[in-house]
Amino acid sequence: MKTTTRTLSGLGMLITLGIVYGDIGTSPLYVMNAIIDAAGRRGMTAATPIMLGSVSLIFWTLMLITTIKYILLAMRADNRDEGGIFALYALVRTQAKWLIVPALIGGAAILADGTLTPAVTVTSAIEGLKGQVIGPVHFSANQGWVLLVVTGILLGLFLIQRFGTQMIGWSFGPLMLIWFSFIGVMGLQNLLTVPGMLRALSPVYAVRFLFSPVNRQGIFILGSVFLATTGAEALYSDMGQVGKRNIYGTWPFVYAMLMLSYLGQGAWVIRHGAALATAHPVNPFYAMVPAHWQWFAIVIATIAAIIASQALITGSYTLVHEAIGLKLLPRLRIKFPGNVKSQLYVGTVNWLLCAVTLSIVWFFQTSSHMEAAYGLAITLTMLMTTLLLHAFLLQRGHHVLAQVYVVAFGLLESLFLVASLAKFVHGGYVTVLLTLAILTVMIFWHAGNLRRDAHLAEAENVSLMDFVPQLDALSQDDQVPPFATNLVYIGHVGPDYAVKRATVYSILDQQPKRAKVYWFVTVNETDTPYECAYTVEQLGSRSVMDVQLYLGFKKPQRLNVYLRQIVNDLLKEGLLDDQTPRYSSIPGRRVGNFKFVMLNQQFQDLGAQEDLPTLDRLLIGGRLLLQRISLSPQRWYGLAFSDVVEERVPLFIGHQPDRTLRRNRVE
Repeated sequence: MKTTTRTLSGLGMLITLGIVYGDIGTSPLYVMNAIIDAAGRRGMTAATPIMLGSVSLIFWTLMLITTIKYILLAMRADNRDEGGIFALYALVRTQAKWLIVPALIGGAAILADGTLTPAVTVTSAIEGLKGQVIGPVHFSANQGWVLLVVTGILLGLFLIQRFGTQMIGWSFGPLMLIWFSFIGVMGLQNLLTVPGMLRALSPVYAVRFLFSPVNRQGIFILGSVFLATTGAEALYSDMGQVGKRNIYGTWPFVYAMLMLSYLGQGAWVIRHGAALATAHPVNPFYAMVPAHWQWFAIVIATIAAIIASQALITGSYTLVHEAIGLKLLPRLRIKFPGNVKSQLYVGTVNWLLCAVTLSIVWFFQTSSHMEAAYGLAITLTMLMTTLLLHAFLLQRGHHVLAQVYVVAFGLLESLFLVASLAKFVHGGYVTVLLTLAILTVMIFWHAGNLRRDAHLAEAENVSLMDFVPQLDALSQDDQVPPFATNLVYIGHVGPDYAVKRATVYSILDQQPKRAKVYWFVTVNETDTPYECAYTVEQLGSRSVMDVQLYLGFKKPQRLNVYLRQIVNDLLKEGLLDDQTPRYSSIPGRRVGNFKFVMLNQQFQDLGAQEDLPTLDRLLIGGRLLLQRISLSPQRWYGLAFSDVVEERVPLFIGHQPDRTLRRNRVE
């Protein structure tokens, strides 16, 4: 899919509609409803100034934030065609160390606030059936059955993730094309009854409404208006899947259809404002649809909501994958059920998302309550993206543009953040708590790594070449009992054959490990799905091997299988000495046994490190705790059934003498 959609094409734009615009495309389901609730339904007797001002605010919010900031500016900041806050951070992290702060806050906030997207969109869609009489069917006005249906849809959606959604994904484009066309046509039909709504395209009405006495919420109305653009950050993140050209080609159509829907809803509210003030709560999105189109509206809205939820779920996988690559999150099991790297599955994230999303559905009960909590955390993400984009523009030498940009959008998004703070007591605290929980994990993992590495300064890398003579001698030393035929260390062999001192310490110190061959293996993940290749370098010895293994992202990391094949290849070429075991159940076996050593570098006693600052002790302790509950190296490398030795080695190789120790003479 990736290669098909990189260039501008009809097929590429169709797929883009299905992948990129799910979140922002379903906003007409709930934005106007949220604005009416915020403004007060009784105030709809003066619907004209409220609707003109609200729709004007929506239009200019989409223009400034989605179009100018994200479409025109942010998408130029691509990292090898990939977008999103972590991809952006990877571009600018060399600029200043403090840039990790907005990256961590923004990433945590978008993951937390994203749990509300499936809940609010699917619930809004299904609520369209409440109290409806469609043909011979009369739907109950009870919210209980809505919650059950929403739970069933979301649970089914999370259950199918592990099987991959590539084939389903191809159908998303045509379905979203139908969705956007439908909301545009319905909006236009209602707009024609009140053509004066087109005046809302003038910014005058937006500014006038913010300071008008009919706007009882003041600037806090922006908290509801902001919901119209919450999908902009996801749009930027999904850029890598479809290519920026296809987003450029489709956004004008999407923007036009969205605005027709908002203008049409505004026109309907103006015509029915007085009735709306006294009737039961009505969602103007469904209310403006003719009765004979109600079934279709609800079905296509539900499909669009499912597509939006799917986009959010896969976007969360991508975000987590990027965070793991940047060492901002612990290592998790990642699977690739499709044939492209952008389609992945992270089981732990999937079921955490499922649990949190379903909890939100049952905690808030109705879409209106969810809307009251929605959007608070995402304003933080957008503000953090602004800071990173400012650094990107400075990096590219656009100093004047960078200053204008950070001031203009910093003030605008700060205004939205202040307006959204009113949501805190109405449920926004849920996403804030989720943000803090995710942020805490990221801080402990990232900062814990930094502080641990800082204290590893004494355990610097050493050149493997300096120890080849000792390894050769140990391999031939009959006085040392054999430890393994093939002893394997998985790590990173860098330039000049640099390895961690702890690796050499593990082999030579304490109890020396005698092996016929010492293997130092570096695993490199490539962008080609099924690549499986290796290079091997003999370091002037037949008993010390440097192996660089290149595995495509679709290839399982079965290191024991690959190494056995490498040994067979080298034996055939005569580059290794014979390893034929004396006893074996396998006829013609030529390869000896393997032992894999996993080094777990730790403080000798974290609590006893008196010279260690309290904050460092806390951060490193938290990082060690996360390491214990994350995926083990054995499972990560597919060595669950292999002979693996997990060896704890001290953080400091050797000990500094304690100068306070004194000998007492015995009289």
